[in-house]
Amino acid sequence: MELKWLLCMTLLALGTLAVQAHDLDDENDGDDVVDIEDDLDDGIEDVEESKPETSTPPPAPKVTYRAPVPTGEVYFVESFDKGTLDGWILSRAKKDDTDDEIAKYDGKWEVQDMKDTKLPGDKGLVLVTRAKHHAISAKLSKPFVFDTKPLIVQYEVNFQNGIECGGAYVKLLSKTPELSLDQFHDKTPYTIMFGPDKCGEDYKLHFIFRHKNPKTGKYEEKHAKRPDADLKTYFTDKKTHLYTLVLNPDNSFEILVDQTVVNSGNLLNDMSPPVNPPREIEDPNDQKPEDWDERPKIPDPDAVKPDDWDEDAPAKIIDENAVKPEGWLDDEPEYVADPDAEKPEDWDEDMDGEWEAPQIANPKCEAAPGCGTWQRPMIDNPNYKGKWKPPMIDNVNYQGIWKPRKIPNPDFFEDLEPFKMTPFSAVGLELWSMTSDIFFDNFIICTERAVADDWASDGWGLKKAADGAAEPGVVGQMMAAAEERPWLWVVYILTVALPVFLVVLFCCSGKKQPSAAEYKKTDAPQPDVMEEEKEDEKDKGDKEEEDEEGEANEEKLGSDADIGSASQEEEEEEEEEEEDRKPASEEEETVNRSPRNRKPRKD
Repeated sequence: MELKWLLCMTLLALGTLAVQAHDLDDENDGDDVVDIEDDLDDGIEDVEESKPETSTPPPAPKVTYRAPVPTGEVYFVESFDKGTLDGWILSRAKKDDTDDEIAKYDGKWEVQDMKDTKLPGDKGLVLVTRAKHHAISAKLSKPFVFDTKPLIVQYEVNFQNGIECGGAYVKLLSKTPELSLDQFHDKTPYTIMFGPDKCGEDYKLHFIFRHKNPKTGKYEEKHAKRPDADLKTYFTDKKTHLYTLVLNPDNSFEILVDQTVVNSGNLLNDMSPPVNPPREIEDPNDQKPEDWDERPKIPDPDAVKPDDWDEDAPAKIIDENAVKPEGWLDDEPEYVADPDAEKPEDWDEDMDGEWEAPQIANPKCEAAPGCGTWQRPMIDNPNYKGKWKPPMIDNVNYQGIWKPRKIPNPDFFEDLEPFKMTPFSAVGLELWSMTSDIFFDNFIICTERAVADDWASDGWGLKKAADGAAEPGVVGQMMAAAEERPWLWVVYILTVALPVFLVVLFCCSGKKQPSAAEYKKTDAPQPDVMEEEKEDEKDKGDKEEEDEEGEANEEKLGSDADIGSASQEEEEEEEEEEEDRKPASEEEETVNRSPRNRKPRKD
């Protein structure tokens, strides 16, 4: 088999060389008589002259980093390219109802370059430690008030070590007199929480806002519906992803990842629980009447158990027709003591009791149908009917499933502008993570989509371009994908190896055609010339056959005419002879009838 493959590959290589030689010969085919060796030498010289100089592949384009600059009005912007945490405040708070050892927000934050960065100088905020509470926050340039302009929140996250269990979401901290950033903790009031979160195999992208009940003044969290998109890749590919929340005054919202919408909806219709409570609720004081019948089916009261119904008949009975198999060993037990077992040296009969060898299956029973006392098997009882029950019929008194009556909801309110949320004045990260080195970068809070897009292009866009320039080729990407999804090897084999095998098989099994050089050496006509000659010979043969058929038809017509005239002359001669014979026969008949010519009768 290996020899066949080697032969096939050799034939392919020779075929390629033959095609190249044919091309060179066509270029130099100006003379009637050509020296093949000279042509080959000239062709080789031409190829060597035209061969481009060997050069190294161009280096990958280098992307130079420049710190992004906002192109419009912003409420908050941070790229961390100064290399410091200026403007950010670390929390010194403790979590309530938690052990002191883990209650402190003592997780470390640092400004660092991203691991394996392709953009030197591009720094970000890094959650350094794991299995600790982290909290850090910063003030906005001015509080954001929800009025007639949209809210756009955008930032970048890179799970450099993947993520086991933890979040990377931001909180927009509500503007309150009690707000103290150095005491920022999990119970600090916020207006919006937005960003990725994961634990186990549950991948989330939060959008939560706290809505104030206008009647009671209490706040309630409203969660956006889960996105339909698969979010797993954003947590596992160790790439920088751009998260964007767009909240509009008409109550519509969009959530984007890498500038692609993954979730959208309306604050009035797509939040859980709903912003507005129902107009009516079930009366908590209503009770079901005692005579309310909720049974759709009831036993037939007129049904009677048949006289021959035996409720005491067992479900199983002994098979009286069963016969003990031949060779059954009645005197052999199913299990015997293991003869090879030995009492452990540390066995203490006073403590452990008398030692007994463990039981094993009786080796004598392996070749026999069974051992021990034989008993007839049990079979289903054909007369078994079980306990008799009357059949079920429709309940004429059925009233349906009872529900309490509806009454107006005393807590009902209607907020048609949930976009007008509580103003916020700070942004914070309050996180617990079992994975370290979560990278945050390029925060921006603004009201204009173009400003956010420009900021993304100057920050995340540069990272994407740098990563694209450094990414491996198609083959490398295919190999990396196959490492994560081994089933892709089957796809590669079917899409690559199978066509190659078919091409090789076709080339090896096809009939070899003479090369152009062989035609030139022998001056034999090439296939196209031979085909033309065959067509000319075929036309010439067809014409000769038509001429021969014409001559044959003329001869046939002439012979038919001669035969016709000769037969006509013979008919005329026969008629004349018959006329000459006719009088003679009449005279002879007259003579025979005369009396003189009659013979005398013999008596």
